[in-house]
Amino acid sequence: MKIAILLTTFNRKQKTLSCLRNLNRQKLAQDTQTDIFITDDNSSDGTAEAVAFHFPEVHLLKGTGSLFWAGGMRSSWNAALSGDYDYYLLLNDDTLLKDDALNTMLQYNMRAIADDRLPAICIGSTCDHEGNITYGGKALTSKYSLQGKFIFSEEEFMPCDLGNANIMLVPAIAVKRIGILSSAFTHGIADYDYTLKAKKAGIDVLVAPGFLGTCIHDHDKNWKSTKVRLKERIAFLKSPKGLAYSEYLSFIRYHFPFSYPAAFSKLWLKTLFPVLWDTFKK
Repeated sequence: MKIAILLTTFNRKQKTLSCLRNLNRQKLAQDTQTDIFITDDNSSDGTAEAVAFHFPEVHLLKGTGSLFWAGGMRSSWNAALSGDYDYYLLLNDDTLLKDDALNTMLQYNMRAIADDRLPAICIGSTCDHEGNITYGGKALTSKYSLQGKFIFSEEEFMPCDLGNANIMLVPAIAVKRIGILSSAFTHGIADYDYTLKAKKAGIDVLVAPGFLGTCIHDHDKNWKSTKVRLKERIAFLKSPKGLAYSEYLSFIRYHFPFSYPAAFSKLWLKTLFPVLWDTFKK
């Protein structure tokens, strides 16, 4: 079995090195081969040089400095496509895997293949240092809008609709049917788009049992509220690492067209009237 492990990084040398060291502790079957592909998006903190020195076996790719998360992951994934891999593990460079994480995710697919069923995309849940869930898989609470809740079980694989790619194991059949992360997305949203498309293409998406790694939730730190000028809030609205206005609305139009007017209104309400948004948001 061959698994390509895909990462991207930008100016996070210590986190990236910790992630790679942690990967070396994975407990795998003897017939399992893993290769690591990492795109350094023109870091200025010596990340690329440190990776090359400490992990010369890693396939190190150089970005332009403007790839962001989705672009960097596509760079790593495209480089791995020629390797005829059975699986592709998408992994955030600030995620520390448990030693048995890969084996846990592979359990379902080994049974599926033995039963002549298609392998599934498997999502690994992560927690913070207090044991609170931070990323993982979610089930939609409405088929008409992007509203979901985390799905988690200590013992079972559970079906989900949306998956964070902090830990996401993708079988080759999914790539054959829907390709890799869409080029329509610069930074975020690409993983949600991928799992929704996979389900529409007949590929199951499951959350593996238990927490498979640690990762601190940091998305809320990006929010710009009333302490900044309107011009800055509008810039945040359009930024790939902010609200990604155009990309988010395109995502909603494609997957949840009935909720497009509401999504449009909420983005502008959050930007123009943040006090109202913080008061009445659900």
